[in-house]
Amino acid sequence: MARRPRGAARRGEEPQLPPPTRSNREKIVETFLALLAEQPFEKIGFGEIAARSGLSLAECRSEFSSTIGVLAAYVKEIDRKVLAGGEGDMAEEPPRERLFDVLMRRLETLAPHRAAIRSLLRSASRNPGVAFALNGLALRSQQWMLTAAGIAASGPRGLIRAQGLALLYARVLRVWLNDEDPGLARTLAALDRELARGQRWAGFLDDLFRFAPGFGRRRRRERRRYGDEESAAA
Repeated sequence: MARRPRGAARRGEEPQLPPPTRSNREKIVETFLALLAEQPFEKIGFGEIAARSGLSLAECRSEFSSTIGVLAAYVKEIDRKVLAGGEGDMAEEPPRERLFDVLMRRLETLAPHRAAIRSLLRSASRNPGVAFALNGLALRSQQWMLTAAGIAASGPRGLIRAQGLALLYARVLRVWLNDEDPGLARTLAALDRELARGQRWAGFLDDLFRFAPGFGRRRRRERRRYGDEESAAA
């Protein structure tokens, strides 16, 4: 009787496919996150990344020019996963509820790298250069999160919203890092509280723009022009 070749699938079984090959870029990001969980961001260099990942320095250099660039690639991938996981049934919810859902999805996506996030925030708290770079990355990310929630994130007001959301989210992250409850009760409460505070702040900003110098004059000019156009049409 002929023997089945070793590794061949039995009848009715799905064939076992080899795991997908990771790109050099993915290897570098994964190695960077592993190192970040063990040591401060500012101590990580490409020599160590290359040795741990099994890549050469030339291969690392072809993908990234700095460790900030590696961090930016990780943040971009988190953004992509959050944006790809949107729930269609949130479309009819108020903006605050939609934003709550988006930010909780972000926390769920970050969960596998909690130790690395803790290390990164620790570095940012004592190194102004790291804090500045991290804020720039967070600002771009939160513009995408606002957009995902159906909240305008363009122009000066959108930039202010995104910066406020980045600061708000950083406070929630610190609660999340120490929340051992599987249901994340403390994190949920903190996010809800911060969003309520942010909603009040956004309302204040709307009032500020509404009563900014020159705004009333602009509105009066617009009303006069609209009235002139109506008269001409009549």
